[in-house]
Amino acid sequence: MRGLNQSSISEFLLLGLSMQPQQQLLFLLFLTMYVATVLGNLLIVLAISTDNRLHTPMYFFLSNLSFVDICFSSTTVPKVLANHMLGSQAISFSGCLTQMYFLFELTDMDNFLLAVMAYDRFVAICHPLHYTTKMTHQLCAVLLAGSWVVANVNALLHTLLMARLSFCADNVIPHFFCDVTPLLRLSCSDTHLNEVMILSEGALIMITPFVCILASYMRITCAVLRVRSTRGRWKAFSTCGSHLSVVSLFYGTIIAVYFNPASSHSAEKDTIATVLYTVVTPMLNPFIYSLRNRDLKGALRKMVSRNIPSN
Repeated sequence: MRGLNQSSISEFLLLGLSMQPQQQLLFLLFLTMYVATVLGNLLIVLAISTDNRLHTPMYFFLSNLSFVDICFSSTTVPKVLANHMLGSQAISFSGCLTQMYFLFELTDMDNFLLAVMAYDRFVAICHPLHYTTKMTHQLCAVLLAGSWVVANVNALLHTLLMARLSFCADNVIPHFFCDVTPLLRLSCSDTHLNEVMILSEGALIMITPFVCILASYMRITCAVLRVRSTRGRWKAFSTCGSHLSVVSLFYGTIIAVYFNPASSHSAEKDTIATVLYTVVTPMLNPFIYSLRNRDLKGALRKMVSRNIPSN
């Protein structure tokens, strides 16, 4: 392809966190949140895989969400920690594109899994008698495989569009990872096609699952309001509230970063928003989705007690 990777720049400098005066505090904060993210989500995956009672569609998607969140945080945070320890903010051109590819892919997977989980709850609450016939193992496998395919195709499309651009002089990214918005600002070639694809195809990929989530929870709310038991309604609304809180945080920060005019962006605002959805949200997911669940807490206690020798 003509123009593919004609950049005269061999590496970029990630200065998003190095520009902050409290570098040591940020390093410890990122390290703590990353360890909590990996351990929390890994415990969820292990508990679900080892307990036969949790081999249901809801927990199947939850375990995949936890796996994606581990990979999501691992795409950016280890590089931040390594650069801090080595005293270097450099990342190669190919490494930058690779990081951007996985960010797109895993963001899309988080997006799709949130929508699939909302649909699963919609079937369970609104059509409980048909749940086992609707949410079959085959359907769950198709939904998961289809999500991975679409996420990979979308990530590959945006990565190839970025690879065709030229970067001539400035190689400083005021960010802690290779994100599409700061990269487009550094390009010395025409970025119109990239911006159009982000605002059209990219918006479609993000907004369609979001609309499905809202539609599912509107139906769930209507069904819950018909429940006579106050305790039952409160329990259902509490579960929906936790899920919608993470959905709001996830989509709100993405919309703030990617679907606003370039003139409204600033390095500080973008950094805060991306820290929320790349670091904070994956860390909170095990607590919000899982640790309030009685069955999952029982599976976690059972798994821990099985691995701790008794006196």
